[in-house]
Amino acid sequence: MLMPPSKKQKLKIAKGKWLKNVRKIRPIRKKKIVLPEGVHVVRELPADELHKKIHKLANLITQQILKGEDPHFKIPTRTADNVIYDPENDLLLLGERRFTRNLLSLKSGRDAAITMRILELVHFLLEENIHATKREVFYNDPALFREQDKSDDALEDIAAMLNTTRDSLHVVAAAKGAVVGRLRFKEGGDLIDCTKQGTGGKAITPFIDTITDIESDAEFILLVEKDAAFLRLAEDRFYNKYPSIIVTGKGQPDIATRMFVKKLVRELKIPVLGLVDSDPYGMKILLVYSIGSKRLSYETVFLATPDIKWLGVLPSDLDKYKIPKAARLKLTKSDYRIGKLLKNEPFMRKRKRWLKELELMLRNKEKAEIQALASHGFRFLTQEYLPTKLETADWI
Repeated sequence: MLMPPSKKQKLKIAKGKWLKNVRKIRPIRKKKIVLPEGVHVVRELPADELHKKIHKLANLITQQILKGEDPHFKIPTRTADNVIYDPENDLLLLGERRFTRNLLSLKSGRDAAITMRILELVHFLLEENIHATKREVFYNDPALFREQDKSDDALEDIAAMLNTTRDSLHVVAAAKGAVVGRLRFKEGGDLIDCTKQGTGGKAITPFIDTITDIESDAEFILLVEKDAAFLRLAEDRFYNKYPSIIVTGKGQPDIATRMFVKKLVRELKIPVLGLVDSDPYGMKILLVYSIGSKRLSYETVFLATPDIKWLGVLPSDLDKYKIPKAARLKLTKSDYRIGKLLKNEPFMRKRKRWLKELELMLRNKEKAEIQALASHGFRFLTQEYLPTKLETADWI
């Protein structure tokens, strides 16, 4: 066993009710997810099985050409109007509607050619048993793709069409997340100790499947929106006094960070508490971790971590913790628009306490960053705010 630490390393854990409070929200979900009818179902596929599916698809296109038919792809529609909210599992999922992408059409011919080229590149990666980043895929044929958005969209179309995850295609996005705290694991056979990664933490690898032998004595995962707050928590070694794993996606989380958090929860079965800015974008970020995103709704089951608790910064915290008016910001028109859209979402109506906080934010027309807490001192976040929130179970 790599964890827990030996007696010589034993921590001076903070006393109080906080530990009992955190343990009350265990376990995370134990039941197996049963998806409703009418949704697009994907699964992780081994390289050999996916290789066969690509050959089968290529043969189908070939037969269409030989028969004089219009060769085409049937691709799941990934637009917002085909995204379904499943209240039972509290997840955003993709519906079953599809559209046709014809190779001989002036309207869709170029997109179909891009789809064919991406299929060829994925086929090569599978046969060579190697991975590539999305940027590398783009540079394999920049003259055809012209811009990376085109090759990125084609990759997601192909993953959805083949009923699998994009990770199964052996194409990854460059990861930007980081982790620090009471966690050890092996990455490609190398031992990683996240208590010895300095204040910047360990960069989260995009190759999540290489992470094995996860061990920890943490009581919870603290999901932090911004790098600045992450650095403060790491420098103060907050995770030693309150045994925890601290993760940041440095803003809107990338796929690797979302997969990493989900893997930790699945392995360790500990709760997740979210610390984000008190604004509509902070709420959206926490919701992406928890219920998924509309853009990647086809693989939500592999990315989302349900039951995340919103620890802060709550709009009601601004008065409760006497955040000065000078440290608060006015909601922009964009903030207000996003907030109003969130207010009408079915997943927000299910979160009645979240909705109450959102309504307070919109009513007061003000927001605040996590760093606004520093108006009470640089260590107010780690020595006062978070300990008080944990001690009083002040999360929703």
